[in-house]
Amino acid sequence: MTWKEIYHAIFGPKVALAILKPRRGNREHSQDGGVTYHYVWLAWSGAFLVLWVVLYVAYPLLRTAMRQTSAITALFGLTEPIFIPNYWNPPSLFDLAQRTGFDLESIVFSFAIGGIGIVLYHAESATHIERVPANRRVGALHRFHTIGLLGAPIAFVPLALLPWNVIYAVITSLLLGSMLSVICRPALARATIIGGGLFFVLYAAFMLGLTWFTPSFIPQVWNLRALSGVLVVGIPLEELLFGAVFGMYWSSVYEHFTWSESVSHAHRHARGSRRDHDSAGADK
Repeated sequence: MTWKEIYHAIFGPKVALAILKPRRGNREHSQDGGVTYHYVWLAWSGAFLVLWVVLYVAYPLLRTAMRQTSAITALFGLTEPIFIPNYWNPPSLFDLAQRTGFDLESIVFSFAIGGIGIVLYHAESATHIERVPANRRVGALHRFHTIGLLGAPIAFVPLALLPWNVIYAVITSLLLGSMLSVICRPALARATIIGGGLFFVLYAAFMLGLTWFTPSFIPQVWNLRALSGVLVVGIPLEELLFGAVFGMYWSSVYEHFTWSESVSHAHRHARGSRRDHDSAGADK
């Protein structure tokens, strides 16, 4: 199935046509006379939201984690003014991004990728999330629990003040946060690495769809001159790095924050069978 067919399936032919139809004359993107796509950011963030809904329906044991994580990451959509126009400048609904620095699409996008990031590892590994018993929260490394949780946001502030693009502060702080989580709880290493890889692949696929479907969008919207200038099959290197470290961080931070752990479905069923067997023995 092509990306064009996917957009038609999600939004219907009329809406998809409006999304894909190139527009000229956007105030912020018409100086070179190039084609602009006014609703691409809306469609792209909406596609992530559709995937979020699919995963939410498919994995009922992870719904609470998805809701809670997405509620937090949605707030990061309000940080868009620090990215516009230094990192990119996307056409948005009602031209909000250009007029205010904020936009609705960023909130939708941030909400969706948070829930997706938390669920991918558990979907692939057939695990769900359970609370860690209190007697297992007193290990030597758990002394760094607070540092592990606050490391990324604390590190972001000074990193953002450095003379580089803010996306590098985001990438570095997320990578640092992932490392701190693993140092504090080594059992999270598997979720961090595999979850990061899975989200990277998914995010890269969405970016590839963007480059294929709207080939002039990235050159028009991203501030490539302020970045490394490295494009991987048309995708800015910074976007690929973001996808990798975002997946790493959010695949593990929820379990770290909530004192939870991944438990395989098979282990859960076996534990339930043992309880049933013990109860039956006691009845006898």
